[in-house]
Amino acid sequence: MKSQTIKSALLLFVGLLALGCGTSIKVADAWKSPESAKMKDSNILVIARTQNKTSRMTFERELTDQLLARGLRATASFSRFPNYDPDAEMTEERQKMIRFILENEGYDGVVVSVLKDKRDRTVTTVNDNYYGGYYGGPWNNYYPSYYGGFYNYYYRPYAYTYSVGISTGPTSSTYTSTTYYLETAAYDLRENKEGELMAVVTSEITDPNDVHKTAAKYAQKVVESLEKR
Repeated sequence: MKSQTIKSALLLFVGLLALGCGTSIKVADAWKSPESAKMKDSNILVIARTQNKTSRMTFERELTDQLLARGLRATASFSRFPNYDPDAEMTEERQKMIRFILENEGYDGVVVSVLKDKRDRTVTTVNDNYYGGYYGGPWNNYYPSYYGGFYNYYYRPYAYTYSVGISTGPTSSTYTSTTYYLETAAYDLRENKEGELMAVVTSEITDPNDVHKTAAKYAQKVVESLEKR
């Protein structure tokens, strides 16, 4: 049952290929560690955890380009591990394999993006589109405990339920809108063998209609939101 839930969540990325009429992307929340600057010296592997190859390649490439443009060393995982299956059962053996690959290939930093949720809603007003994100506190009080290590986070990215508030007002028109909730987390793997959380960005993508344009805009907003902090 758990594997089926993860499989369904991974496949939600496919919906980014063709939906809606007007794409809206906004950062709902972002947190950055005071020590995040040390990742400038990291060898970073960029991962988009999705089974859809087109979405994976596009999102990884755009995030990698944003990091490279800022002088960081970054590699898209699809360029090194094109046959990797994110939907495979996370057995103990597979967990050890992931650790081995990262250590053996010399990656001491990871930026991983996951799709947390997809929600359809019927919009009955053109002005009331408020969504509430998470606010306040350092990461260890702000995020569940498994965020503290990359491996724990990567092994169970869908246990965390995204909380969102919705406000609606008087009806002037009615249409169906789809919002995807994406999360990008950065980890430093050098000092802590489990990985030290350096940054988390939660974003909302509403009615995407082109995966390439969506990925480019998403990557830009994620990186810019961290630069402001």
